[in-house]
Amino acid sequence: MPKQRITKEMVVNAAFEIARKSGMEQVMVKNIADKIGCSVQPIYSYCKNMDGLRQDVVEQINCFIREYVATHINKDDLFRSTGNSYIRLAQEEPHLFRIFILHQRVGISSLNDLYQSETNPHMAEFIAEKLNISIKQAKRLHLNMLIYTIGIGTIFSVTTPGISTDEIYTQQEIAYEAFLRQALCSEE
Repeated sequence: MPKQRITKEMVVNAAFEIARKSGMEQVMVKNIADKIGCSVQPIYSYCKNMDGLRQDVVEQINCFIREYVATHINKDDLFRSTGNSYIRLAQEEPHLFRIFILHQRVGISSLNDLYQSETNPHMAEFIAEKLNISIKQAKRLHLNMLIYTIGIGTIFSVTTPGISTDEIYTQQEIAYEAFLRQALCSEE
């Protein structure tokens, strides 16, 4: 029987699947080798250190999440449905959601930095146009909903047996209405 050639892509894909099923803490050389069905030696040839492999897995997770959100949004209600898609992600892929939310973010020293790094730069313009508010108000609303969705999504991803999605979506809508009122009352 010919020897299987192990590629870096196979290693990263196996590590991604382990992270998806069990969390990043289970991404270990032995578990990757078991998943691929090989010895640990080929894994070590690609993984000089686990931090580099974990970073590759985080990049794959980020791609997965971008695709996931894109396929679960309603283009007629882009703002709300984006938040709802993150909640759905927290329910369906709790390990990936936690890794996405809890990974180290370098160069973030303010909420504005977080907003700039985590959002589509055109979303505030879209929200402003859709709700007939200023861009500054739209950014404030969007940042508040970003923070709220991260928080409630994190809670949702770690509860057992789990909070109902209806309750989460209702709470998210209440927060949206409150943050919208706040944005409308704030000065330009």
